[in-house]
Amino acid sequence: MRATRPLMVADIPEETKPIRHRQEVQLMLDEAIERRDAWLRYWKDTKLSRRDNVEALRNYTALRGVVKTLQWIMLHPEIEHPLD
Repeated sequence: MRATRPLMVADIPEETKPIRHRQEVQLMLDEAIERRDAWLRYWKDTKLSRRDNVEALRNYTALRGVVKTLQWIMLHPEIEHPLD
């Protein structure tokens, strides 16, 4: 059995690295929270087909991860690690 190697990404020179400002991340966090909550309301308040139910829950769950990661980036005190 052969072990797989992790994907290696070439290091980007410091002067070419993109910079995200705190305000930009905060705006993205706010939008992600709005979208997450909208998918949850849609799931709760609408009679859905099986396919629509799966889509709503999938999108809600994915956005929960996005929100948690953005909160971690913003150093939210309740988020120790986004993968936990």
